[in-house]
Amino acid sequence: MGIASVREGERSIVGGEFPFTDRDFKQIAAMLYADAGLALPESKATLVYSRLAKRLRALGLESFRQYCTLVSEAEGAGERRNMLAALTTNVTRFFREPHHFEHLKAEVLPRLLQSARRSGRVRLWSAGCSTGQEPYSIALTVLSLMPDAAEFDVKILATDIDPNVLTAARRGTYSQTEVSPIPAELARRWMIPREGGALEVGEAMRELVAFRELNLIGAWPMKGRFDAIFCRNVVIYFDEPTQHRMWGRFRGLLQPGGRLYVGHSERVTDDGFRTAGLTTYALAGGRA
Repeated sequence: MGIASVREGERSIVGGEFPFTDRDFKQIAAMLYADAGLALPESKATLVYSRLAKRLRALGLESFRQYCTLVSEAEGAGERRNMLAALTTNVTRFFREPHHFEHLKAEVLPRLLQSARRSGRVRLWSAGCSTGQEPYSIALTVLSLMPDAAEFDVKILATDIDPNVLTAARRGTYSQTEVSPIPAELARRWMIPREGGALEVGEAMRELVAFRELNLIGAWPMKGRFDAIFCRNVVIYFDEPTQHRMWGRFRGLLQPGGRLYVGHSERVTDDGFRTAGLTTYALAGGRA
């Protein structure tokens, strides 16, 4: 039996050039869960194969058996990070779920920005920021109300587990298609035209946003609390116990009167929160 063959008594569960057994899938799923808290159901086997087959080709490997051996060992730590990046979903766009930005602009930011002008501190967090469209949408919302926000203590923390998407986010250049949801007046004022209809984020946007690599199931180095947290379409990929722990951790970092914004298919199951709008939550017992 060659090294690229499946083990005796096993069969490849996905058709293709590389043998990929149920045991291979379970090994990869266990590593993804251990590293990032992400739960991979068996229905995702084809997706795992299609995304990781590119890595096998790049590495010159002949089977997922070899790949699993590599990423399980200390010398494969770098490739294990590549595996995590390949299996992470990064669907995002500017002003996605626009009701959240409307709520932020109308209900949350006016009080906060008024406080900032009186030397107050404003902190917003985009948790799972992907390639940057979400935190830059928050920045544009802030600038629409306070054009000189960068001169005050107003900061947006943008975090993601994948260093590759953070590189793209820091670059801050988006195609004509990607920038189409941005209101024209905001794009004209705060972004820089580039070739082919692309736009690059302007200096005022950059000054508001700080990008950092962060694994949500790991340690959080942040000390202060946040006035608003965006964690949308991220927690849905965790299993129920991990979701519940995540809601509790967000609760512990939210200011009284702050808001937690979640994805359209997510529901916060922590009793410490109350509904404060469509997929929008506030601390239970806190002021409106």
